[in-house]
Amino acid sequence: MKSFRVSLAQINTTVGDFERNIDLILTNARAASDLGAELVVFPELAICGYPPEDLLLRSAFIDDARSALNQLADDARGMPPLVVGSLHFDRHLYNSASVLHEGAVIADYHKQRLPNYGVFDEERYFQAGDSSLICNISDVDVGVNICEDIWYPDGPISDVALAGAQVVVNINASPFSANRSQLRERMISTRAMDHTVALVYVNQVGGQDELVFDGNSFVALADGEIVARAKSFEDDLLTVDIELEDVRQKQLHDSRLRQMRSQDSLMEEPACDFVRITTEVMPKPPILRGPEVETDPNKEIYQALVTGTRDYIAKSGFEKVFVALSGGIDSALVAAIAVDALGPEKVTGVSLPSRYSSEGSVSDAVDLAENLGIPLLSIPIENIHGPTLDLLLPEFRNLGDPDPGVAGENIQSRIRGLIMMALSNHTNGSMVLTTGNKSEYACGYATLYGDMVGGFAVIKDVPKSLVWELSRWRNTVSPVIPENSITKEPSAELRPDQVDSDSLPPYDILDPIIEYYVEDDLSLEAIIAKGFDAEVVRRTIGMINRNEYKRRQSPPGVKITSRAFGRDRRLPLATRYTAV
Repeated sequence: MKSFRVSLAQINTTVGDFERNIDLILTNARAASDLGAELVVFPELAICGYPPEDLLLRSAFIDDARSALNQLADDARGMPPLVVGSLHFDRHLYNSASVLHEGAVIADYHKQRLPNYGVFDEERYFQAGDSSLICNISDVDVGVNICEDIWYPDGPISDVALAGAQVVVNINASPFSANRSQLRERMISTRAMDHTVALVYVNQVGGQDELVFDGNSFVALADGEIVARAKSFEDDLLTVDIELEDVRQKQLHDSRLRQMRSQDSLMEEPACDFVRITTEVMPKPPILRGPEVETDPNKEIYQALVTGTRDYIAKSGFEKVFVALSGGIDSALVAAIAVDALGPEKVTGVSLPSRYSSEGSVSDAVDLAENLGIPLLSIPIENIHGPTLDLLLPEFRNLGDPDPGVAGENIQSRIRGLIMMALSNHTNGSMVLTTGNKSEYACGYATLYGDMVGGFAVIKDVPKSLVWELSRWRNTVSPVIPENSITKEPSAELRPDQVDSDSLPPYDILDPIIEYYVEDDLSLEAIIAKGFDAEVVRRTIGMINRNEYKRRQSPPGVKITSRAFGRDRRLPLATRYTAV
């Protein structure tokens, strides 16, 4: 029985690092060649990294990307054909998949469906292609398309299937969000069954700015069965034998394609380019692969946070981080993620107790640092806080209100921010990780130029309820987060006996409201109709709307939900529109 051996090269590229990206591609291509692969497939825009954003508006960047592609083609002589995500400029700029073999770029396929929603702005940069591509490799017809192309049942996959493709490769830079990998698999499985083709889905892995890519590349057969999966959040080379007789039998028994071809004959046939590649028959050594591991949802999200943090710091040129440890659950989780991402030698905790910090909070910070194996600096802020209050109280009275109120509370947070940034500034190659969660950012329960200062907001897109879940999950791996940090009532400790519930609804009520309003864009009335108290919903939405200006000034952070603050959700700062 004839089989077609394809290698899915799931790699972690860096935007603009052409040399490193090419090295990664070549390393995987050589390994795939040693395994007898007849085709090696790499992610979307693997040459230049994804997403390059406005670098795509620079002619030099486009030229460098094409030069890198040509260099790769030359360096890959003697290897199997490669499908590599690239840029192509011909009067217009295209997001392309280049087919390389024996020193040449054999063909360029241009992405036809350009996503322009959420975090995607591809219509800002690219022209849509208008022709599909089939490569005949070892007498196997292989269709090529890119990411969004596959999400349309009557799109490019239909064109190549009708033109006779047996195998379709789809290259991707598809960002992670919770439960998205399962959605992808169901959709790809459906496409494979509907078009009776074997589908090879290759995804990028690693973090790039706010986005993190989970990999999870896989192969779906013509009956929809997922036969192999690559690792989550790790570089991986997945090599699979696709039995072509199975595809042929499915196509013979499924009349739908024949009916579609008959219908298409009455209309203009879709444009489809054909390229024939002659390859040398190579030996195929056995493929050995370990058992697949079922992924726990909390584990998957935690891995995304670790990957995003690790890659943002490394790709931005930093080496070490500082984390302010309050003794609370948020800073504990951020510190654990940082240690898992970078190692304990690259993480320093900082305790900044004030007159309102409880003894338990201080000791919880000490215990956490010991559990994680990181150094802990202790810098009490009373010697700065007290004189600052004394300096400002007369001015507060002159301004008509002798009660320092929230402004007085926030002085502590801003003093802490100043100290954290001073430590980072003094220590070359160090970054401050902020510790606020999505619930706090949503409601403005964070201090601008205080606890919001820093280079990266690790849990910016993690609701408070999920912070607890992830902390408990992390402790199942090794019990590093003190139990008291998990179980005690959350508090900013900026005034005596303060708790979060003084200012916010309970998190088990607050977080669903935030999700409905921010991620689903539901109206006030629609959220109330789901059983929430009208006043609580009205108050929560009011807080979210008022604090957009704060969020716009916050550092980037890992996107893990369907809609994150920042590039994923963009609202005007100055607006009189108050309807919700």
